[in-house]
Amino acid sequence: MNLKNKKTASNCFAFLIFLIVTSSSLLQAQQIIAGPMLGYNTMREVAVWVQMDEEAEVYLAVEPVDTSGKLLQGFSIKTDNQKANTATLISPLLEPGTSYSAQVYANDKALGKKIFFTTQSLWQWRKPAPDFSFLAGSCLYINESEYDRPGTPYGANYGILEKMAGEKADFMVWLGDNNYLREVDWNSRQGIYHRYTHSRGLPELQSLLKTMHHYAIWDDHDYGPNDSDWTYWNKDITREAFTDFWANPNYGVAGLKGTTGTFSWNDCQFFLLDNRWDRSPEQSDGTILGAAQIKWLIDALRYSQASFKFICVGGQF
Repeated sequence: MNLKNKKTASNCFAFLIFLIVTSSSLLQAQQIIAGPMLGYNTMREVAVWVQMDEEAEVYLAVEPVDTSGKLLQGFSIKTDNQKANTATLISPLLEPGTSYSAQVYANDKALGKKIFFTTQSLWQWRKPAPDFSFLAGSCLYINESEYDRPGTPYGANYGILEKMAGEKADFMVWLGDNNYLREVDWNSRQGIYHRYTHSRGLPELQSLLKTMHHYAIWDDHDYGPNDSDWTYWNKDITREAFTDFWANPNYGVAGLKGTTGTFSWNDCQFFLLDNRWDRSPEQSDGTILGAAQIKWLIDALRYSQASFKFICVGGQF
């Protein structure tokens, strides 16, 4: 072999090494850093939320647990760095009252363990509404020492989340302050998304996310500064982050601008109210919910056919 050929062979070898290293790096990079989390549940579709460590093409594949049904693939989503690589994956068309397994795929590679869920059953006009159970809670402060206030850490005892995961509940309603924005976060998009990412990635939280469905409202600390009201300057960004990190079935119903929503579980309806978007400053004779949201709530309560109605607000009501 002459010198020219030796150089060519060396270049080819180096290029091959580069391809192997690059491919290996890409495979390693496609990892789930939080979730999967079970989101809303209906008779015909279910949402699953996931957060990747970098941009990837992700989708959800589901199959019935008790039958040899065909593997069903949902629509794929390209995660985006601007949204902290979060994705709310919607299942394909499902059957009521059926148990399924679900697997998250990124760039056609299965990631993590399967999760399991059962769609809500079609009970109307057929049988009594099935019994169910749910959890409710709020105020999850996750320490990050370099950005916490000096002194004794505020958050602790995260093991309660693992205890909750073993409760066999159907779903959980998060009643606000599910995430605590800090002074370092309020004024930037990157700070806000960092805080949501840091809170959601807590190791003790992951089992709870997988074992039951989750719905959420916000209060001041996941909306903005302490006791913040409608004047908070970055509320459009925190609303975007909230909708990126929680898989509710709807936000801002009936043209409302905040995070107001609703969902049904068997013969119960839950009204998820927003007590920050239109809130007046505390020193004024104003409103907490805003006239439009109050009107929607009253009309929606009148229309609702649910036997039991739960009004969820992030504060005294």
